[in-house]
Amino acid sequence: MNGKKVYFISDLHLGLPTNPKSLIREKLLVNLLDEIKINAHTIYFVGDVFDFWWEYKYVVPKGFIRFLGKIAELTDAGIKINFFTGNHDVWMKSYLTDEIGVKILHQEISIDIAGKKFFIAHGDGLGPGDTGYKILKKIFTNRFLQWCYSRLHPNFSFQIANSWSKNRRKKEKYIEFKGESELLIQFAKEKLTIEHFDYFIFGHRHFPAIIDLKPNSKYINIGDWLINFTYVEFDGTEIKQYTYKKGISEIYKTDLSVRKNLDIF
Repeated sequence: MNGKKVYFISDLHLGLPTNPKSLIREKLLVNLLDEIKINAHTIYFVGDVFDFWWEYKYVVPKGFIRFLGKIAELTDAGIKINFFTGNHDVWMKSYLTDEIGVKILHQEISIDIAGKKFFIAHGDGLGPGDTGYKILKKIFTNRFLQWCYSRLHPNFSFQIANSWSKNRRKKEKYIEFKGESELLIQFAKEKLTIEHFDYFIFGHRHFPAIIDLKPNSKYINIGDWLINFTYVEFDGTEIKQYTYKKGISEIYKTDLSVRKNLDIF
């Protein structure tokens, strides 16, 4: 890594709930990328970069120009950028690779970084239980059903998807940490019985956390850029989690307890 660092960011949900409100967070994200680009060797966006993304052969969602332009600048400068697909943007194909040079990852990966073994995944569908979502994910990733959905006009298909996503978000409560009952913690512990990993890196659950599974193995949930504005940094020796305080001060003008109320978005 030659003194450079690896960064992990997750659950940006760009586009939620409206383009004007999303733009505030997008500009803050661009600011963060400007701040870390000098030291960055690789950046992993660990899923749900977009609240909805669908690629037709000749059509992709409009918007996110500042973010996409900044990513293109970083890849042009030689910084490696990886986008994991999440449960909201699972339909990424080749457009972002061709246009801005990112690598799209559709599955979890295990990778050695500076002598440390990482398991990295968005996290949706991993672990025991959650049968309903696992069935839904199979539907979302079915090629024939994707082909059928692509027959719809973009104005109609995008409206359906965006309405569904926003309605689901309104019904959800602030995501509280469930301790040992967290499915991803159970998944990580089970994985450790088969193979050692120094770090498990996940998104999806939105809460920021670093938890010791064993003396030399940690579970890390990155957090999100809806409520917490957190990211993770690995310098080759140590891993740390940070809150982007500019994001907190810009979005929450009053008591930080309002972070538990998603209606502020």
